[in-house]
Amino acid sequence: MKYIYSVLAMLAGAGTVMGQQAEKKIDSSYANSYYVGRMEIFRTLPVQKGAIVFLGNSITERAQWGELLPGKAIVNRGIGGDNSFGVLARLDTILLTKPAKLFIDIGINDLGRGLPVVVIANNYERILQRVKTLSPKTKVFAQSVLPLNEAVLKAEYLKNKKALIIELNERIRSLATQYGATYVDLHNAVFADEHGDLKQPLTVDGIHLAPKAYVLWVDYLKSKKYL
Repeated sequence: MKYIYSVLAMLAGAGTVMGQQAEKKIDSSYANSYYVGRMEIFRTLPVQKGAIVFLGNSITERAQWGELLPGKAIVNRGIGGDNSFGVLARLDTILLTKPAKLFIDIGINDLGRGLPVVVIANNYERILQRVKTLSPKTKVFAQSVLPLNEAVLKAEYLKNKKALIIELNERIRSLATQYGATYVDLHNAVFADEHGDLKQPLTVDGIHLAPKAYVLWVDYLKSKKYL
Protein backbone atom coordinates (compact mmCIF):
# COMPACT_ATOMS: atom_id res chain seq x y z
CA MET A 1 0.00 0.00 0.00
CA LYS A 2 1.45 3.34 -0.96
CA TYR A 3 0.14 6.86 -0.63
CA ILE A 4 1.87 10.04 -1.69
CA TYR A 5 0.88 12.97 0.43
CA SER A 6 1.46 16.62 -0.36
CA VAL A 7 2.26 18.52 2.83
CA LEU A 8 3.41 21.94 3.89
CA ALA A 9 6.71 21.87 5.79
CA MET A 10 6.80 24.96 7.99
CA LEU A 11 10.02 26.41 9.28
CA ALA A 12 9.80 27.34 12.95
CA GLY A 13 12.23 29.24 15.14
CA ALA A 14 12.17 30.00 18.89
CA GLY A 15 8.58 28.88 19.13
CA THR A 16 7.43 31.16 16.32
CA VAL A 17 6.27 29.66 13.06
CA MET A 18 7.90 31.52 10.20
CA GLY A 19 5.96 32.52 7.13
CA GLN A 20 8.14 30.52 4.76
CA GLN A 21 6.57 27.30 3.57
CA ALA A 22 7.79 24.71 1.11
CA GLU A 23 5.64 22.06 -0.51
CA LYS A 24 7.14 18.60 -0.44
CA LYS A 25 5.81 15.23 -1.56
CA ILE A 26 5.86 12.69 1.22
CA ASP A 27 6.09 8.94 0.70
CA SER A 28 3.91 7.49 3.44
CA SER A 29 4.11 3.83 2.35
CA TYR A 30 4.49 1.21 5.05
CA ALA A 31 2.59 -2.01 4.22
CA ASN A 32 5.30 -4.06 2.52
CA SER A 33 5.22 -7.86 2.59
CA TYR A 34 7.10 -8.09 5.88
CA TYR A 35 4.73 -5.64 7.57
CA VAL A 36 1.71 -7.58 6.27
CA GLY A 37 3.22 -10.86 7.46
CA ARG A 38 3.87 -9.54 10.95
CA MET A 39 0.34 -8.21 11.15
CA GLU A 40 -0.98 -11.65 10.21
CA ILE A 41 1.05 -13.17 13.04
CA PHE A 42 -0.26 -10.60 15.52
CA ARG A 43 -3.85 -11.44 14.57
CA THR A 44 -3.32 -15.11 15.43
CA LEU A 45 -1.91 -14.45 18.91
CA PRO A 46 -4.04 -14.46 22.06
CA VAL A 47 -5.24 -11.02 23.12
CA GLN A 48 -3.52 -9.81 26.27
CA LYS A 49 -5.44 -7.06 28.00
CA GLY A 50 -3.62 -4.62 30.23
CA ALA A 51 -0.16 -5.72 29.12
CA ILE A 52 3.08 -3.78 28.72
CA VAL A 53 3.46 -3.14 24.98
CA PHE A 54 6.69 -2.33 23.18
CA LEU A 55 5.87 -0.67 19.86
CA GLY A 56 8.31 0.19 17.10
CA ASN A 57 10.51 -1.05 14.28
CA SER A 58 13.21 -3.74 14.04
CA ILE A 59 15.09 -2.35 17.03
CA THR A 60 12.04 -3.14 19.14
CA GLU A 61 11.21 -6.37 17.33
CA ARG A 62 14.64 -7.94 17.92
CA ALA A 63 14.43 -7.68 21.71
CA GLN A 64 13.40 -10.65 23.85
CA TRP A 65 11.32 -8.40 26.08
CA GLY A 66 9.41 -11.23 27.73
CA GLU A 67 12.60 -13.01 28.82
CA LEU A 68 14.19 -9.76 29.91
CA LEU A 69 11.12 -9.01 32.03
CA PRO A 70 10.01 -12.36 33.45
CA GLY A 71 6.77 -12.44 35.36
CA LYS A 72 5.28 -9.48 33.49
CA ALA A 73 2.65 -9.50 30.76
CA ILE A 74 4.72 -8.33 27.78
CA VAL A 75 3.67 -7.80 24.16
CA ASN A 76 6.24 -7.12 21.43
CA ARG A 77 4.74 -5.13 18.58
CA GLY A 78 7.92 -4.31 16.69
CA ILE A 79 7.97 -4.61 12.91
CA GLY A 80 11.25 -4.42 11.03
CA GLY A 81 11.34 -1.46 8.66
CA ASP A 82 8.27 0.19 10.17
CA ASN A 83 7.82 3.95 10.28
CA SER A 84 5.47 6.42 11.92
CA PHE A 85 2.81 5.92 9.23
CA GLY A 86 2.83 2.18 9.85
CA VAL A 87 2.52 2.65 13.61
CA LEU A 88 -0.44 4.96 13.10
CA ALA A 89 -2.13 2.42 10.84
CA ARG A 90 -1.97 -0.39 13.43
CA LEU A 91 -2.28 1.63 16.61
CA ASP A 92 -6.03 1.25 17.14
CA THR A 93 -5.79 -2.55 17.26
CA ILE A 94 -3.18 -2.26 20.00
CA LEU A 95 -5.16 0.30 21.97
CA LEU A 96 -8.28 -1.89 21.96
CA THR A 97 -6.39 -4.14 24.41
CA LYS A 98 -6.03 -1.19 26.82
CA PRO A 99 -2.30 -1.59 27.55
CA ALA A 100 -1.15 -0.72 31.03
CA LYS A 101 2.02 0.80 29.54
CA LEU A 102 3.05 1.61 25.99
CA PHE A 103 6.74 2.06 25.13
CA ILE A 104 7.10 3.71 21.72
CA ASP A 105 10.33 3.87 19.73
CA ILE A 106 9.85 5.00 16.13
CA GLY A 107 11.32 7.48 13.68
CA ILE A 108 14.68 6.30 12.36
CA ASN A 109 13.20 4.68 9.24
CA ASP A 110 11.26 7.88 8.53
CA LEU A 111 14.53 9.81 8.62
CA GLY A 112 16.14 7.14 6.46
CA ARG A 113 13.66 7.73 3.66
CA GLY A 114 14.22 11.47 3.87
CA LEU A 115 11.00 12.56 5.55
CA PRO A 116 11.16 16.03 7.12
CA VAL A 117 11.29 16.09 10.91
CA VAL A 118 8.12 18.19 10.99
CA VAL A 119 6.19 15.39 9.22
CA ILE A 120 7.50 12.70 11.58
CA ALA A 121 6.68 14.87 14.60
CA ASN A 122 3.18 15.45 13.26
CA ASN A 123 2.65 11.69 13.03
CA TYR A 124 4.04 11.28 16.54
CA GLU A 125 1.56 13.84 17.81
CA ARG A 126 -1.27 11.94 16.11
CA ILE A 127 -0.08 8.77 17.86
CA LEU A 128 -0.18 10.47 21.26
CA GLN A 129 -3.57 12.00 20.53
CA ARG A 130 -4.94 8.60 19.54
CA VAL A 131 -3.73 6.99 22.75
CA LYS A 132 -5.31 9.76 24.78
CA THR A 133 -8.62 9.25 22.98
CA LEU A 134 -8.85 5.45 22.85
CA SER A 135 -6.94 4.38 25.96
CA PRO A 136 -6.51 7.37 28.28
CA LYS A 137 -5.40 5.23 31.24
CA THR A 138 -2.43 3.80 29.32
CA LYS A 139 0.88 5.17 30.57
CA VAL A 140 2.86 6.25 27.52
CA PHE A 141 6.65 6.25 27.36
CA ALA A 142 7.96 8.19 24.36
CA GLN A 143 11.44 6.79 23.88
CA SER A 144 14.06 8.77 22.02
CA VAL A 145 15.33 7.70 18.63
CA LEU A 146 18.66 5.97 19.19
CA PRO A 147 21.96 7.27 17.80
CA LEU A 148 23.77 5.66 14.87
CA ASN A 149 27.40 4.65 14.49
CA GLU A 150 28.54 5.64 11.02
CA ALA A 151 31.96 4.01 11.43
CA VAL A 152 30.32 0.61 10.99
CA LEU A 153 27.08 1.64 9.29
CA LYS A 154 26.74 0.24 5.79
CA ALA A 155 23.30 1.63 4.95
CA GLU A 156 24.07 4.81 3.00
CA TYR A 157 20.50 6.09 3.32
CA LEU A 158 20.95 6.35 7.09
CA LYS A 159 24.17 8.33 7.03
CA ASN A 160 24.45 12.01 7.99
CA LYS A 161 21.34 11.84 10.19
CA LYS A 162 22.90 12.80 13.54
CA ALA A 163 21.58 16.36 13.63
CA LEU A 164 18.14 15.25 12.44
CA ILE A 165 17.95 12.59 15.17
CA ILE A 166 18.72 15.23 17.78
CA GLU A 167 16.09 17.57 16.31
CA LEU A 168 13.47 14.82 16.20
CA ASN A 169 14.19 13.81 19.78
CA GLU A 170 13.69 17.38 20.95
CA ARG A 171 10.30 17.42 19.24
CA ILE A 172 9.39 14.08 20.80
CA ARG A 173 10.41 15.43 24.21
CA SER A 174 8.19 18.48 23.72
CA LEU A 175 5.24 16.40 22.54
CA ALA A 176 5.60 14.05 25.49
CA THR A 177 5.35 17.01 27.86
CA GLN A 178 2.37 18.39 25.96
CA TYR A 179 0.41 15.13 26.08
CA GLY A 180 1.36 13.93 29.55
CA ALA A 181 3.65 11.14 28.36
CA THR A 182 7.04 10.28 29.85
CA TYR A 183 10.01 11.08 27.64
CA VAL A 184 12.72 8.41 27.88
CA ASP A 185 16.11 9.73 26.81
CA LEU A 186 17.73 6.47 25.77
CA HIS A 187 19.87 8.38 23.27
CA ASN A 188 21.97 10.23 25.81
CA ALA A 189 21.50 8.18 28.96
CA VAL A 190 22.27 4.73 27.55
CA PHE A 191 23.46 4.50 23.97
CA ALA A 192 25.43 7.58 22.87
CA ASP A 193 29.17 7.93 23.39
CA GLU A 194 30.97 11.22 24.06
CA HIS A 195 30.64 12.12 20.35
CA GLY A 196 26.92 11.44 20.21
CA ASP A 197 27.38 8.20 18.26
CA LEU A 198 25.96 4.78 19.08
CA LYS A 199 28.55 3.05 21.28
CA GLN A 200 30.33 0.55 19.05
CA PRO A 201 30.26 -2.36 21.54
CA LEU A 202 26.46 -2.03 21.67
CA THR A 203 25.77 -2.37 17.96
CA VAL A 204 26.14 -5.09 15.34
CA ASP A 205 25.91 -2.88 12.25
CA GLY A 206 25.74 0.76 13.28
CA ILE A 207 21.98 0.81 13.83
CA HIS A 208 20.77 -2.50 15.30
CA LEU A 209 21.67 -3.44 18.83
CA ALA A 210 23.83 -6.20 20.23
CA PRO A 211 22.04 -8.47 22.74
CA LYS A 212 23.78 -6.89 25.74
CA ALA A 213 22.41 -3.49 24.71
CA TYR A 214 18.88 -4.68 25.46
CA VAL A 215 19.95 -5.65 28.97
CA LEU A 216 21.20 -2.08 29.49
CA TRP A 217 17.96 -0.73 27.99
CA VAL A 218 15.80 -2.70 30.41
CA ASP A 219 18.09 -1.93 33.35
CA TYR A 220 17.72 1.78 32.60
CA LEU A 221 13.92 1.54 32.42
CA LYS A 222 13.94 -0.28 35.75
CA SER A 223 16.27 2.26 37.33
CA LYS A 224 13.86 5.05 36.39
CA LYS A 225 10.92 3.03 37.83
CA TYR A 226 9.26 2.86 34.40
CA LEU A 227 8.99 -0.93 34.70
